[in-house]
Amino acid sequence: MGNNMKKIKLDIVGLSYSQTQSGAYALVLGEISGRRRLPIIIGAFEAQAIAIEIEKMTPSRPLTHDLFKSFADAYHIVIQEIIIYNLVDGIFYSKLICSDGKKTVEIDARTSDAIAVAVRFDCPIYTYEFILSTAGIVIEGNDFVYLENINETPEEKTATAASGGATGGFNSLSTDELKSKLQEALFEEAYEKAAKIRDELNRRKAS
Repeated sequence: MGNNMKKIKLDIVGLSYSQTQSGAYALVLGEISGRRRLPIIIGAFEAQAIAIEIEKMTPSRPLTHDLFKSFADAYHIVIQEIIIYNLVDGIFYSKLICSDGKKTVEIDARTSDAIAVAVRFDCPIYTYEFILSTAGIVIEGNDFVYLENINETPEEKTATAASGGATGGFNSLSTDELKSKLQEALFEEAYEKAAKIRDELNRRKAS
């Protein structure tokens, strides 16, 4: 196992409502001792499941993830950690490391579900270095760096925003334009948009 497979601990640093896609949220994870952030696009239901637990709100009836927790508790199964272990075509793959005190089992899960479970079991979230170096977005200082795009008039701004379809119209932009758009999205804390720009940049690197 090279340094590439080094396990890195992540924290939930934010959950933001998506600007571009209704019903999508960006869950932002950050490395504990560094500047990299990992934005992951998740659905409204999972976002709600994570938010409810973080805010310690109690739903009147148990949500699916609460049920999962009660079920595990009833049979004395502990989730020791969750690992975001792979990234393929912009999709993050995760697994739960579960133990009944005697044997340890790895269970595959969608990343949004894995995080919703992690906050309920209060267990650590890890990923590998290769995932953070591919998909992590670096935040400069404690603040975002804003790369002012001087040539862009306000009209152009609204035009590009309006054309933001599924790909966000990013494929027509040059790589440098994309990079400054990425910084702009980060400045606005538009993590979901940032994640899409990152995916487009990674796609270009791959091709």
